Amino acid sequence: MNIGNLIRVHAAALRALLVLTVITGLAYPVLVWAIAQLPGLKDKAEGSLVTAGGKVVGSSLIGQLFTDAKGNVLPQYFQGRPSAAGTGYDPMSSGASNLGPENIVDTPGDPAEIKAGKSASDAGFKPSLLTQVCTRSYGVADTEGLDHSAGARPFCTSDGVGAVLSVIGPRDATGNVTHPTKVVSVNQPCDTTKTPFATTYEGVRVECAKYGEDYTAGQIVAIRGSAPADPQVPADAVTASGSGLDPDISVDYADLQVGRVAKVRHISADQVRALVQDNTSGRALGFMGEPRVNVLQLNLALDKRYPLGSSAGLRPATS
Repeated sequence: MNIGNLIRVHAAALRALLVLTVITGLAYPVLVWAIAQLPGLKDKAEGSLVTAGGKVVGSSLIGQLFTDAKGNVLPQYFQGRPSAAGTGYDPMSSGASNLGPENIVDTPGDPAEIKAGKSASDAGFKPSLLTQVCTRSYGVADTEGLDHSAGARPFCTSDGVGAVLSVIGPRDATGNVTHPTKVVSVNQPCDTTKTPFATTYEGVRVECAKYGEDYTAGQIVAIRGSAPADPQVPADAVTASGSGLDPDISVDYADLQVGRVAKVRHISADQVRALVQDNTSGRALGFMGEPRVNVLQLNLALDKRYPLGSSAGLRPATS
């Protein structure tokens, strides 16, 4: 190939590069931006930001915590779902816990380190997904002023951990332990548990779990217990969403919180329910999903209609 042909080939390539750069790098982004400025789209393109008192307090698409600096529930506000995104609803750490339904055995903390003053997590304690759900369920019941038993769920102990046994003994041809020689409640450490949730299993006394002991050789068995199949605390109150940023809760969870919010704000439950209804969206396209309540918008409506005082309102959102 001579010099003239090389120049023509490279010139054609350069022209194509320039044309595509203008189309994809300039014209297309400008077109998309212009469409986003149309009425009805502009607020969505800018993040569906929500303002109160002239200040941005959040986004209707991203949940946020309604707790104090110590993580305690602010009782005058409805609470959202648990979040596994960072320290809670962190858009920079969006994601789930990646714990699945078979994650039912806790990693115990070192009792010596806990006794020395370390927190359970710093001492190595990692709750299983099951224990997290159980703990949250009883926590919600207590927050809402319900009887402790209202937080009961299948496969949970009354002290809020997963009801899981390690059944140790010879296995049959199918891999099951039919004649156990030892049974341990693996999520109930001896240092904090006086009596395991079950007295016996298959005629064998149930023991608490000793730190440092390896119970993985046993058959792991989750015990359903006598809790109702339809717990009083809804599922979305104890499980995080896939993104960790879900701004909505179920109508059932909102209804569970009505009494607490009404009591703190010194209004009737019917007045609170009316605002819940006003901030409830129906199923997408009329048939997908379930009705849902946007927590931020509901709490803003509460502050606007039934304010507690200038210092009690929502704070501006921070990055």
